[in-house]
Amino acid sequence: MTWSRISLKLAGRFDTAVAQRSDKETLWVRISHEGVEGWGEAVPMDTYGQTLASAESALTAMGPLLGGDPMKVEEIVARLVTEFDVQRAAVAAVDAAIHDWIGKRLDVPTCCWLGLDPVGVPLTSYTLGIDEPGAIAEQVRAAASYPVFKVKVGTPRDEEILSLVRRLAPEKTIRVDANTAWSVDEAFVRMRSLSRYGIEFVEQPIPPGDNDGLRRLTKAGICPVVADESCVRPADVVALAGCVDGINIKLSKCGGIREALEMIRLARRFGMKVMLGCMIESSLGIAAAAQLAPLADWLDLDGHLLLSTDPFSGIGGEGGRLRVGAGPGLGVRPSRTMAW
Repeated sequence: MTWSRISLKLAGRFDTAVAQRSDKETLWVRISHEGVEGWGEAVPMDTYGQTLASAESALTAMGPLLGGDPMKVEEIVARLVTEFDVQRAAVAAVDAAIHDWIGKRLDVPTCCWLGLDPVGVPLTSYTLGIDEPGAIAEQVRAAASYPVFKVKVGTPRDEEILSLVRRLAPEKTIRVDANTAWSVDEAFVRMRSLSRYGIEFVEQPIPPGDNDGLRRLTKAGICPVVADESCVRPADVVALAGCVDGINIKLSKCGGIREALEMIRLARRFGMKVMLGCMIESSLGIAAAAQLAPLADWLDLDGHLLLSTDPFSGIGGEGGRLRVGAGPGLGVRPSRTMAW
């Protein structure tokens, strides 16, 4: 196993209620075995106590634990998530690389050897970051080909922004993401106000750790509530039963495809809908999550679409349509701009 750092540049500054970002560094992880190479992307997040350095230290320690047979992916990943629980972004990259390796070794797309049909997957949303109204209007116009918008909220101008987006895009599906910005009392007021604009759901309205608050908001029936920061591991899905309408699964949060499959199984058991989400990452990271798209109700796999230059290609995304199952493994390759 080897890895190298990737510098990603966003097409423009991207703001949420809790962060501002114009670039991101990730890790390109490569596993080689029997002449076949599998790839994955690690996207460490300080939200979850991870840095590039901590992810690289974890990868160094993981190497001796991989064993000699990538086909034993279930056993390998189970050990890694147990021993590197707080470095799940690094585990997710190894998980993706093994899944990619198996697909390439068998010469089939990862989704297919997982038993999934890539035809007819949901459309991905396109995210509009927090900005001034004029800049938001430009974002809406530039993203006119995308049928679903996810609008970041959590400022005093939320209603003004939602009104503007709805006026400029009257037929689009609109979701909103507060990124933990509100208290429970604020969330009741804000959700009632924003629901007038025909939003599909509100993602993570309050900080994690208050599942009872999420339950109260959900039972109020103002609009559906989806947990993101409150739902990291499979155990969190169980704790959220009856508290939310759906969960947002991100591979870098949970530790990869194997853990995501367990979270999806649990969500269905407890009657929750499933969204597959992402961080700011390249097509390589997006491709790993996209393999599970046939199992999702909603997709928010647009991290690569927010970049000025994507170092990988193959997954698409134009107009919200991802290409899943178009090639063996994860189906991505370095773009011409990638140092190779």
